[in-house]
Amino acid sequence: MAVKNSAPALGVIFGNRDFFPDRLVPDARADIGKLFAELGLEAVMLDPAETKLGGVETHRDARQCADLFRRHRDRIVGILVVLPNFGDEKGVADTLKLAALDVPVLVQAYPDDLDKLDPLRRRDAWCGKISVCNNLRQAGIAYSLTTEHVVRPLDASFRADLLDFVAVCRVVRGLRRARLGAIGARPGAFNTVRYSEKILERHGISVTTVDLSEILGTAGKLGEKDPRVTGKIDEIRAYANATAVPPAKLVQMARLGVVLDDFVADQCLDATAIQCWTSLQANHGCNVCTSMSMMSESLLPSACEVDVTGVLTMYAMQLASGSPSALVDWNNNYGAEADKCVLFHCGNWAKSFLPDVRILNAPILGSTLGVENTWGALDGRTPARPLTYGRISTDDTAGVIRTYIGEGELTDDELKTFGNRAVAHVPRLQQLMHHVCREGFEHHVVMNCSRTAGVLAEAFGRYLGWEVYHHGSAEA
Repeated sequence: MAVKNSAPALGVIFGNRDFFPDRLVPDARADIGKLFAELGLEAVMLDPAETKLGGVETHRDARQCADLFRRHRDRIVGILVVLPNFGDEKGVADTLKLAALDVPVLVQAYPDDLDKLDPLRRRDAWCGKISVCNNLRQAGIAYSLTTEHVVRPLDASFRADLLDFVAVCRVVRGLRRARLGAIGARPGAFNTVRYSEKILERHGISVTTVDLSEILGTAGKLGEKDPRVTGKIDEIRAYANATAVPPAKLVQMARLGVVLDDFVADQCLDATAIQCWTSLQANHGCNVCTSMSMMSESLLPSACEVDVTGVLTMYAMQLASGSPSALVDWNNNYGAEADKCVLFHCGNWAKSFLPDVRILNAPILGSTLGVENTWGALDGRTPARPLTYGRISTDDTAGVIRTYIGEGELTDDELKTFGNRAVAHVPRLQQLMHHVCREGFEHHVVMNCSRTAGVLAEAFGRYLGWEVYHHGSAEA
């Protein structure tokens, strides 16, 4: 489901080694308790009465900690390993193996002070972290690292690392149990949005399908005076400027919105991909863009053109950032500026992207389907904001999921056109477009107004096992 407000729970392992100062463990527990309270996180950790100081050193300690984690399996989204001293690498690895939660793991280690390197006060966690990571690698356990090799929990650097790690946990947990709705068949002219439902299912992602005729048939049976229809009209008017929309078209939009809401709720869906042309215009006389925008704004992302892996990307970015995403076209060059382009779609972006949003019609579709049948498309320009972009795609030939991800900027450069639109600045954009084309990615890309490419790359590659191209990273 969408990002919840409940406090994320992390399992916490305090590694200890008995010939290093034991007092360091209670100090670390106090630091973690303070930090978690500040960040609104919940810690699942051993009580000091259960093991020596609540740390993990022996196999017996590991069993107790693993038992604790298993009892809270449904709540724990990730595990934090804290090394106040060298720690015991076998104890940490045994805990994770015995718990078998298969969640992301973050390894933190304390720094030493140069004036405290005597036997009674030295930590040696710098070295111990290497040993712990070595054992985790031997055991085949994936783990994340802090930006600084050693860092105190209350340092700003670790706060940022921990928040990113929690975001990684949200993405991994959400995608491993995602439920997507495919409403209608893909547009016949769009082979580009084909995908492998079986590959997604193998990764825990399920797709529930429904024929568009069922949705339109149910919508057509709703009376225009039905309280749910009139209520939905009020929602639409409160959502965006609808003064230009003919009243009869508002009724059609509302009927469709009510049925879509029911389908999402009945099927417990996290996101939807909808056939937005041409049957809707021909058989229902309006666009579905407004309903899709309203769902995306409510953190139930909806993608056009039955782009299932596109909406999966929208959901992933939403999980990473906690904010709505939008499916867009890599649409146009921006004059002669090699690192800028125009992002565009007919009109279904969440209104978070569109401060000047209006409900109008869709000129491109209207040119063949009749402008009068395309009311419900949103019009608006996205102003300058941070940009994370990316794409998830299934590769049927190789049997894998492939992704690309990166960051840039949305700009305030002049743009005279219609629909939902933005100008993007992406460093080395031409290189990125070569990658997109050479690797056969879709023309659709997802944007989010955040800085979460690193979070997504970590979740996709390290924990989900997907292929990742991180544009602009050191490895790219």
